[in-house]
Amino acid sequence: MSYVDEVIAKVIEQNPAEPEFHQAVTEVLESLRPVIEANEDAYRKDALLERLVNPERQFKFRVPWVDDNGQVQVNTGYRVQFNSAIGPYKGGLRFHPSVNLGIIKFLGFEQIFKNSLTGLPIGGGKGGSDFDPKGKSDREVMAFCQSFMTELCKYIGADTDVPAGDIGVGGREIGYMFGQYKRIRGLYEGVLTGKGLTFGGSLVRTEATGYGLLYITEELFKDHGDSLNGKTVVVSGAGNVAIYAIQKAHQLGAKVVTCSDSTGWIYDPEGIDVELLKEVKEVKRARLTEYAAARPSAEYHEGRGVWQIPCDVALPCATQNELHLDDAKQLVANGCKAVCEGANMPTTIEATKYLQDNGVWFIGGKASNAGGVATSALEMSQNSERLSWSFEEVDAKLKNIMVNIYHNIADAAKRYGCEGDYVMGANIAGFEKVAEAMTAQGIC
Repeated sequence: MSYVDEVIAKVIEQNPAEPEFHQAVTEVLESLRPVIEANEDAYRKDALLERLVNPERQFKFRVPWVDDNGQVQVNTGYRVQFNSAIGPYKGGLRFHPSVNLGIIKFLGFEQIFKNSLTGLPIGGGKGGSDFDPKGKSDREVMAFCQSFMTELCKYIGADTDVPAGDIGVGGREIGYMFGQYKRIRGLYEGVLTGKGLTFGGSLVRTEATGYGLLYITEELFKDHGDSLNGKTVVVSGAGNVAIYAIQKAHQLGAKVVTCSDSTGWIYDPEGIDVELLKEVKEVKRARLTEYAAARPSAEYHEGRGVWQIPCDVALPCATQNELHLDDAKQLVANGCKAVCEGANMPTTIEATKYLQDNGVWFIGGKASNAGGVATSALEMSQNSERLSWSFEEVDAKLKNIMVNIYHNIADAAKRYGCEGDYVMGANIAGFEKVAEAMTAQGIC
């Protein structure tokens, strides 16, 4: 049995009931076979892959809080500090009922390579809780966030582990957690990113993942002698990533005709109205039915369905495993040219392979949604320097990072005889840097 197969089998055996983590490890290691086989003896001797797939440490803790009725509620909190070979742990906090240890480990593992690709000195980590902020009052969200940070603060710091937001964790939640960290630790430091602009946050952070997704997609089209101008785009999701991906796509001359949330989706042939979408989702925190009610050109549909709309570009920006094999077949049948992931692992392995086998340009989330964590790292830099950069400065740095990521993953794929395989290219480019750092630092 090859070294790759041994490690995959061991991960599945040692981490039962964690299918997302198995999927992430399998996808990465399978695509790294050419690199690993070229260095198999050295990597096996140093147990490099075993060290790579095992978190340096992981925490699971209870989070008790009191709701508005005076009832005590108890949730579970997690933080997985996966790999610090190239810098302090960096990765978001996700508050969603689906959160469990396996999902946090999958996200933390992916984060290692994503962070490496940015070219910035940040390692991989992830955290969160099964708490659901939807339907909760501000006071209830604050009570939960303060309790969560009371435990989490023991394990994080500006030079140790710097969490950010993710699904269910926006500026409100970051603010409450930062306040509690400062209160307990007595430190005013850049321990969280995604903070408000009045207390150390960075301009462009809100837009970063969506903007970065479009910058790398634009560079992909340029590299193939094409552009996004005039293209029809379908987007899933209606959260932070989707909203700003839609906004930037429109700025680049494309027309986005769909978005979705957990209950249904919108088809708007005239193009999604970004300001209306922001009003519905960011201000009212309402369902997309309200978008359809306010926009005569929009159709609302229950359930899933954005991938059936004919398009040139598909941008999955919602959650993991949302684009299935049947969806991929529909996209190919409708002539889709490119799929670039805005969410973490939103395309199943079978769907990814089908898209690649049928000539669709496919960039996985490790590369295409790295804009968020890249700008988080830029926020860390500003905090360390006690400076604040302009919107234009941060946006220019973000665009440069995403353009560089595209060329690094394209070059890595070419070096190993797989030109155009951007998934393999991203995994190789991210892995090489981390592996070199781990080897240089000895067995630790």
